[in-house]
Amino acid sequence: MPALRVPLDGPETFDPAALFPFAPRAIRLEIGFGAGEHLAHQAKAEPDIGFIGCEVFVNGVAALLARVKADNLGNVRVLDDDARRLFGRLPTASLERIVAYFPDPWPKTRHHRRRLIQRESLDEFARILKPGGELRFATDHMEYARWTLARLLGHPAFAWTAAGPGDWRERPKDSPETRYAAKARKLGARCIYLVFRRVGSAEGGLPRADAGDI
Repeated sequence: MPALRVPLDGPETFDPAALFPFAPRAIRLEIGFGAGEHLAHQAKAEPDIGFIGCEVFVNGVAALLARVKADNLGNVRVLDDDARRLFGRLPTASLERIVAYFPDPWPKTRHHRRRLIQRESLDEFARILKPGGELRFATDHMEYARWTLARLLGHPAFAWTAAGPGDWRERPKDSPETRYAAKARKLGARCIYLVFRRVGSAEGGLPRADAGDI
């Protein structure tokens, strides 16, 4: 872990590409990677991309580290802390993709302020994503899906990529089924997958996409 940990005690901002022993083609961030199956799958499939995973639970971090060791993945770095501590340290337009699969929905109304998807976090995502970059989100909590969709459609820097129902009912083809998604499916829950593209320049955005029906 010491060799893979993302340091937070260094410069106020740093180039995430410098975390890797090679020059990555792009940098991707996964927030709350769970047991790490999605992150490890992506890292193995695209070894020329640098992956940063954030997870606060030690069992999840240990599971990912086991996958990294088993597959000899040299393109993974880990922050075992709250991802929000990292956002302000990343330069503008430094990420190609941000993934947040099945974050805690904080279902009680009084806890909604703890949800990952807020206007403030979306502003940060818009800043650190490159124009044309992706934000991927998944949940099996329908109210959280509506919450997220409303806030992303209301943000001028993001456009929904969905062209039909299959685009939000089915996970992206390059994403494996995670343990959490499999559990939700077996319980009869529907998983929602939202993919948004960063539009406009690094300094601003364009009008929002049309929601359609969900």
